[in-house]
Amino acid sequence: MKAMIFAAGMGTRLKPMTDKTPKALIEVDGKPMLEHIILKLKGAGFNELVINIHHEGQQIIDFLEAKNNFGVHIDISDERDYLLDTGGGIKHAARFLQGNEPFLVHNVDIFSNVDLMKLYTDHAKTNPLATLLVSNRNTSRYLLFDNAHKLCGWRNRETGEVKSYYPDFDPSMYTEYAFGGIHVISQEIFEWMDEWTGKFPIINFYLSICARATIQAYPMEDLKLLDIGSLESLAKAEEWVVANR
Repeated sequence: MKAMIFAAGMGTRLKPMTDKTPKALIEVDGKPMLEHIILKLKGAGFNELVINIHHEGQQIIDFLEAKNNFGVHIDISDERDYLLDTGGGIKHAARFLQGNEPFLVHNVDIFSNVDLMKLYTDHAKTNPLATLLVSNRNTSRYLLFDNAHKLCGWRNRETGEVKSYYPDFDPSMYTEYAFGGIHVISQEIFEWMDEWTGKFPIINFYLSICARATIQAYPMEDLKLLDIGSLESLAKAEEWVVANR
């Protein structure tokens, strides 16, 4: 099974720690974030990984070589010349991800208690274009889903901005969920991406096609998720690992 880890981020909210170190190699309880995610994926049965790199990317390559790729096959999707964002990053890595089965995408800075194999197999059973891990956590930006858990739009509660390709879209008629940074994607995604080039966010892409393709929510009521995007959350991640060791 294949999975991609987004490890190309600049880590601006973790400065100055990330000035000369890629965010993926910032340590949590003595291990880089990247190691935690690789081991979680390996433990769930994913044995072919793709990792994208940008800022100080050679450090990630050297780290993986020193660890013998943790006993799994790892390809590097090199974005050191130009950072392509999440959607562009997936398309750029297509040559590694294409095959006969869906693939999972996991942000390097997301720690969670989600059962990755269950998420993957549930996607395979229903076969939408993509299945997104979501939760009811508080945030400013929400994805909007109908009663069948199908993506229909997006709303920023702070600014009031709404995005949807459905006519006469009323956001109050839909359920709000926060995206969890983990999703399973079917191979057909690359056909839908034909007209998309360069740098683009995957959420914008999902919103542009959700009226024509099924982008499914995977809500977890008991989900525990931590986005390690700040120095404060990095400290919480240390507590997380100790508590769940």
